[in-house]
Amino acid sequence: MKSSYLLAALTFLCAPCSVLAGPFAPAAGLSGSEALAANDPAIKAWAVAASQYSAGTDVDTQFQDVNKAVGPAGNSNGSNAGYTFDIVSLGRGGSITLTFAQPIANGNGFDFAVFENSFGDGFLELAWVEVSSDGINFTRFSGYSLTPNPIGPFSSTVDPTNIEGLAGKYRGGFGTPFDLALLEAAPLLDINAVTHVRLVDIVGDGSQQDNFGSPIGPNPIYDPYPTSGSAGFDLDAIAVLHPMPGVVSENVPIPFGALLMLGALLTLLVSQRPTQPNNPATQQPNKLSN
Repeated sequence: MKSSYLLAALTFLCAPCSVLAGPFAPAAGLSGSEALAANDPAIKAWAVAASQYSAGTDVDTQFQDVNKAVGPAGNSNGSNAGYTFDIVSLGRGGSITLTFAQPIANGNGFDFAVFENSFGDGFLELAWVEVSSDGINFTRFSGYSLTPNPIGPFSSTVDPTNIEGLAGKYRGGFGTPFDLALLEAAPLLDINAVTHVRLVDIVGDGSQQDNFGSPIGPNPIYDPYPTSGSAGFDLDAIAVLHPMPGVVSENVPIPFGALLMLGALLTLLVSQRPTQPNNPATQQPNKLSN
């Protein structure tokens, strides 16, 4: 797969200058896009818990609620807050880890997708994506960027066709999908039992580099910079396309709402259990006193 990325990039760089778009999949809604809509029936589950949140710089407290990263995109708590504000901001250089009721398995095609809250196809804040089978050892997906110049804080000029392998490639309501098969050779990772997904914000000033090798790269990675208030990657949700069947991850807390529903159900079942009627035939007759 890496060789196909290299070939695509070489073809793009060798093409006539009139070609403006990059070599990768285009924005959501366009032919050839790989964007996954939040209501796509292929989604089987969503992340259920967030942990190891390390907020970077320039992120206000109101955008540090990790619970807004669990559950469906745009609807973490059932209030349908929408794709823009139902998020946790990582801040500049921050990170967060999400877990799932069932491990993610490697299936046919993409296996999970990461949703950001971008309000347009060109204002794209990016993050590295890392996965783990034990919550300790993480493997990072390779990411590629052909954005040639720095991007201002209010600029919407990041072209999705120049981005590959990085979360945040698509606008709000559309997830960037990832295929675990790309990591099949990674040591200390079981691609059929991924329990943790970690997002690490990319500081978009060009200080971080992509994974292209020579002669194309490595290239500086640019995204809107500097931003403030909700700086960096804004995580909305992580969707699971291929959950591992029949297995529940350990140490994943059960949501409080689910516990309440379970308790109410048990109470109802107990209250409706029929009582044993008295059977006269089995009762002992009263002894008459003399």
